[in-house]
Amino acid sequence: MSENYDWIPQLGLNWSLAVDGLSMPLILLTGLITTLAIFASWNVTNKSKLFYFLMLCLYSAQIGVFAAQDLLLFFFMWELELIPVYLLISIWGGPKRLYAATKFILYTALGSIFILVAGLAMAFYGDTTTFNMAELGMKQYPIAFELLAYAGFLIAFGVKLPIFPLHTWLPDAHGEASAPVSMVLAGVLLKMGGYALIRFNIEMLPNAHVYFAPLLAVLGVVGIVYGAMAAFAQQNLKRRLAYSSISHMGFILVGLASFNDLGVSGALLQMISHGLIAAALFFLAGVTYDRTHTLMMDEMGGIAKIMPKAFALMTAAAMASLALPGMSGFVSELNIFLGITTSDVYASNFKIVMIGLAAVGVILTPIYLLSTLRQVFYGQPNLDLHLDKYVSDAKPREVFIAACLLVPIVAIGFYPKLATQTYDVKTVAVTEQARDAFSLVAQTNPHLYSSGLIAPQLTRTNPQTILGIVE
Repeated sequence: MSENYDWIPQLGLNWSLAVDGLSMPLILLTGLITTLAIFASWNVTNKSKLFYFLMLCLYSAQIGVFAAQDLLLFFFMWELELIPVYLLISIWGGPKRLYAATKFILYTALGSIFILVAGLAMAFYGDTTTFNMAELGMKQYPIAFELLAYAGFLIAFGVKLPIFPLHTWLPDAHGEASAPVSMVLAGVLLKMGGYALIRFNIEMLPNAHVYFAPLLAVLGVVGIVYGAMAAFAQQNLKRRLAYSSISHMGFILVGLASFNDLGVSGALLQMISHGLIAAALFFLAGVTYDRTHTLMMDEMGGIAKIMPKAFALMTAAAMASLALPGMSGFVSELNIFLGITTSDVYASNFKIVMIGLAAVGVILTPIYLLSTLRQVFYGQPNLDLHLDKYVSDAKPREVFIAACLLVPIVAIGFYPKLATQTYDVKTVAVTEQARDAFSLVAQTNPHLYSSGLIAPQLTRTNPQTILGIVE
């Protein structure tokens, strides 16, 4: 599916959109989460028309990011989503909403400068000037040029993912945003960074990816462990979930650094899985806040008897987040672990360290999530909350929204091919491109990263299917 029109020919800007195996599942995810977030906005009575207008503008910009095939159009859509997010947080957010919104736009706007500089440098390099992303990927760049462009894109997309230490805007944004906005932030906005890393850094700059891949793996495991430890230290429910997102996004980096189909496919499945799980968790956090009027977990407790449906739904979402077998989080993280374990690019000692550190994050995740359930739902009720029999449980509309997110989580957990069949061919092509670049670089620079990190040879195997994902 594609369309191409001359939009502003004087600037060389084309309205060029296309959908492939990489963008299709993320576009479907965006549509589902945005629709449910709008359904969850029935409590928005202040400037409601403006609220829904901004939500639809944000939806359009996100679709544009995932479908753009022109560099300038991609940058335009990337910047366009900043405005509605800033307004959605600053108008309908919590007490510190202006601080959180300003911090968000400063981080992302400064990161966008790197996209513009690196993108224009690639467009104007060589004898021909083009903004077509496919043509940019076919250009031959000096390795030093590729490395600089890759670093620029990594910083920009690392802010959005987010990658430690470019993450500090996220807990503040989630802590102040309303529940429907948090659903879109966690469910879709973060995935823009992961998508762009594949589209730009791996597809368009595969030679530089060979040099940066070990760094991605290191940043990934640091994010996994740091996010999990920081989440455990939070008493604000939404800030804990925000740090949990940082931890889960680290798995995407590890998968993208694996140089095999299983790891890359697992990384994309992690984007889809986390989008569904995070949207469910933030929505249910909003349901809890509507009844208790607090996000501080040490002020909650004992509400499971009063809100059994909300308790059951939150428990199911938490189990998915901690990668319970039979749910999508388990499949995606397992395939990322298998991808880095079976990678023939890295030496054994490097893989052992990466897997060991990632396992620490996996162990910490159920600790802070089960602690969340205990603090919020178990124990003695806090009398200061004035919860009584008149406080309602989750309403049918709220149960429906949560179910629309939990059903695909379970469906993908039992049959991953529901999601992976849309992008298997694309991930195989991306992986082959990265492996071909590694083979070329290894021939000219056999001592790359010394023998401690990189194995000396690549072996090719026939594709096999594991858990519905092509290896």
